Amino acid sequence: MIAVIDYGMGNLRSVSKALESVGAETKVTNSPEDIKSAEAIVLPGVGAFCRGMENLEQLGLSPAILESIKNNKPFLGICLGLQLLFTESEEHGVSKGLGILKGSVKKFAPNVKIPHMGWNQIKLNTTDLFDGIPDNSYFYFDHSYYVEPKDKNTVIAVTQYGKDFVSAVNKDNIWGVQFHPEKSSDLGLKILKNFVELTRS
Repeated sequence: MIAVIDYGMGNLRSVSKALESVGAETKVTNSPEDIKSAEAIVLPGVGAFCRGMENLEQLGLSPAILESIKNNKPFLGICLGLQLLFTESEEHGVSKGLGILKGSVKKFAPNVKIPHMGWNQIKLNTTDLFDGIPDNSYFYFDHSYYVEPKDKNTVIAVTQYGKDFVSAVNKDNIWGVQFHPEKSSDLGLKILKNFVELTRS
């Protein structure tokens, strides 16, 4: 069972349905116990970083997420769910994140239209999450902030939007993507299927 974490920050049903369409059993939940007992975790999300962290803390979900990741449970963060993995964000002043990955979340420069919304390409470094995905494939984005990891070895994809920004990361059992695979047609479903296969390996 894959726990899709419900912390009041958007697109949970579409993520859950997309995972089920590629063979996963899912449970949309805000229960720490469900997260601890799941085989894998998906943290989706849209909206403000500070609100996302407040909701995780108020629901008591942060310790369950940290414990599960420490226990090598496969974890996938999507959009805001990727950003929350990092140390801090500059959105609405400095807000502390989960601190699982070192680095910060920064706003795009004013020379580009914000939010970055629509289809854009990702340039890949080889990784199992992108198995079968051609380099420079298009995925659907909707965000105004991007992650800047301290450890560049965690970067598995970048995208050009005014500059090269990090669009996917991986460290051990943790994966995160800035785009929305559940809104990215067949290739997005392929990424989710790859994640499901990783949870079974």
